[in-house]
Amino acid sequence: MDRFEDLQAFVAVVEAGSFTAAAERLDTAKSAVSRRVAALEERLGAQLLRRTTRRSFLTETGRSFYERGARILADLDEAESAVQHEHGELSGTLRVALPLSFGVRHMCKPIAAFSLRHPRIRFDLDLNDRRIDLIEEGIDLAVRIGHLEDSSLIARKLFDARSVVCASPRYLKTRGAPRTPQELVDHDCLVYSNLADPGRWAWTDGKGKRHGVDVRSVMRASSGDFLANAAAHGLGLVIQPAFLASESIRRGQLVPVLEEYTWPTSPAHAVYPATRHLSHRVRAFIDFLVERFAGTPQWDRDCGPPGAPRP
Repeated sequence: MDRFEDLQAFVAVVEAGSFTAAAERLDTAKSAVSRRVAALEERLGAQLLRRTTRRSFLTETGRSFYERGARILADLDEAESAVQHEHGELSGTLRVALPLSFGVRHMCKPIAAFSLRHPRIRFDLDLNDRRIDLIEEGIDLAVRIGHLEDSSLIARKLFDARSVVCASPRYLKTRGAPRTPQELVDHDCLVYSNLADPGRWAWTDGKGKRHGVDVRSVMRASSGDFLANAAAHGLGLVIQPAFLASESIRRGQLVPVLEEYTWPTSPAHAVYPATRHLSHRVRAFIDFLVERFAGTPQWDRDCGPPGAPRP
């Protein structure tokens, strides 16, 4: 059997998580992938994978071999990509992980524009709010919003995602608008449950001092989209990233309040594993995103300047 294809099959199983998914990625039969991995293990005289009915997991030996094997395949891919780049043409698959709400709202246009510029590029997108292991799942790069916890990743800044507090016109007509953050304790608040402390809303005053208030939560949800819709239906105040709230604000379904205060801002980055070679197509896409998101995003313009009331 071909040693290169044996290695390719093994790396695909690790990155796809199962023999079935690896077979789909390689466009071959599951039995062929299984034979190639078995042949590789027999030739090496070592078990590389522990198999279950649903997934396969690396042994310690397998992890070491995977890291080296993935680099070999990446080197070959990079060599081919370099030749294509010299001729002004990029090709291959970009596997990209995106936050669900942001991806649906704001990544389709950039991806479409990049695809039109490079028609031989194919995208494999994972839109999900879970934090995935980029290496284990074979992801080339991810867009992550929030302070990065994984120091092993290499990151390039895309933009700052600021937050706004808002409610529907109906709610504000009935309950009135809070004049200070402290008055939030007297209001119905809708909180995002995926945060570390969802019931505590933080802000910064004009002197740069941070404060927090424990809000009265009448609803918790793990979906920012659901909370935005609930707020638009008059169920309470919500704190949202501007990129999520801007469309409802532009339509008049939500109205920003407490705009003279600065609410949390989370940096957004394009990240990729330090252990993975940065191919020309990945580098080109990251450069494209940095250029695309330069300046003040449209969603921030829709929500008004930070720290100042709307005219």
